[in-house]
Amino acid sequence: MQTSFTPAQLADPAMAASEKILRTCVHCGFCTATCPTYLLLGDELDSPRGRIYLIKDMLEGGKPASPEVVKHVDRCLSCLSCMTTCPSGVHYMHLVDHARAHIEKTYARPAEDRALRAVLAWVLPYPNRFRLALLGATLGRPFRGIAAKMPKVGNRLAAMLDLAPGALPTRSAQDRPGRFPPAGPRRGRVALLRGCAQSVLRPDFNEAAIRLLTRHGVEVVQARGEGCCGALTHHMGHEDSSHALAKRTIDAWIAEMDGEGLDAIVVTASGCGTTIKDYGFMFRDDPAYADKAARVSAIARDVTEYVTGLGLSEPVVETDLVVAYHSACSMQHGQGLRTEPKALLSRAGFTVKDVPEGHICCGSAGTYNILQPELAAHLRARKVANIERVQPDVIATGNIGCATQIGKGTEIPIVHTVELLDWATGGPRPAALDGVADRRPALAAAE
Repeated sequence: MQTSFTPAQLADPAMAASEKILRTCVHCGFCTATCPTYLLLGDELDSPRGRIYLIKDMLEGGKPASPEVVKHVDRCLSCLSCMTTCPSGVHYMHLVDHARAHIEKTYARPAEDRALRAVLAWVLPYPNRFRLALLGATLGRPFRGIAAKMPKVGNRLAAMLDLAPGALPTRSAQDRPGRFPPAGPRRGRVALLRGCAQSVLRPDFNEAAIRLLTRHGVEVVQARGEGCCGALTHHMGHEDSSHALAKRTIDAWIAEMDGEGLDAIVVTASGCGTTIKDYGFMFRDDPAYADKAARVSAIARDVTEYVTGLGLSEPVVETDLVVAYHSACSMQHGQGLRTEPKALLSRAGFTVKDVPEGHICCGSAGTYNILQPELAAHLRARKVANIERVQPDVIATGNIGCATQIGKGTEIPIVHTVELLDWATGGPRPAALDGVADRRPALAAAE
């Protein structure tokens, strides 16, 4: 794609990076075939190629964001399926992130939209605030019908109430800074991201990861001072707040790296992992954090990625449960991890089935299922129908957003991949599987 940015514009590192991305695009349109919003809406401007044209016109012309640009960029899930499909290597993620930051700086959103986004940014990255908000949602659920009828924001308020769990899990005793020693000789030392929303909604995910890692000789540390990785607000275009959150977490991990040392930073939420692996790019022009961010990104690993390299012990539980593996967009498109989780589950004794249209987003996408509830609901229905088509006993995924989104659309239990791996190698059976019968006794009886 030809561009005509001025030398003054290209003096801005963010603009120079976006100009390079724009020049990579060859208009081929392959991305339209795998873009969820284009599949739903059929509008060229709701495809990556269409959004690239809008973003180019906005940035190249030095224009403030227009309502049209905002509408179509807001509809983008950042699922990154287009990046997997693109034969030219267009780094759409960096381009749309830049566009969102530009929108936040140059566009005055309606008051109700600004207020909702401000509340999400103030609440979601902070576990204690998020827990209080969910308690409030429990009280507000009986009034969902009234909330849904409120002008302009009713659909979003209803979506928030629908996504809130019926009951909050109890606080995990392991959700704290500290060290978890390995069982037996130490084979490695890792930091585990505690996270924000996940630690409130599904503390069992990290509990399983700690058990699995320590059982296999890995010392696990949850660094003091670490907080939200910044992913949620980063993808809302809130550059200053997201970078502040990320810096705090980078500092916490660097202290561990420069102290007793780390072999890896292990992440159980693939959405967070994609952002953490991108810290090196995010802070490339920050003299105080460029090196530190690059060091953190270099050792960041999804938990299944790390465990694959570690090697799991032989399974001690015999099961023939059928697992539908839902590969989160941030896992398969953002991090390029497609086979590792499925291979681990198969080796652990589970029958693993791929989900039809597995490359299409479930509609979670951070705060997307709140900010774009109608589109997210269509995508969830499509995803659930495809999952139920393979008739699994359980759904496994590696991202809290997907687990929450899909779990609201089906009765099939959904767990983190690491919970099944932990169970197979000596940990407790995941609580979500209560009531799910193993197929093996039934098969044995039939024989």
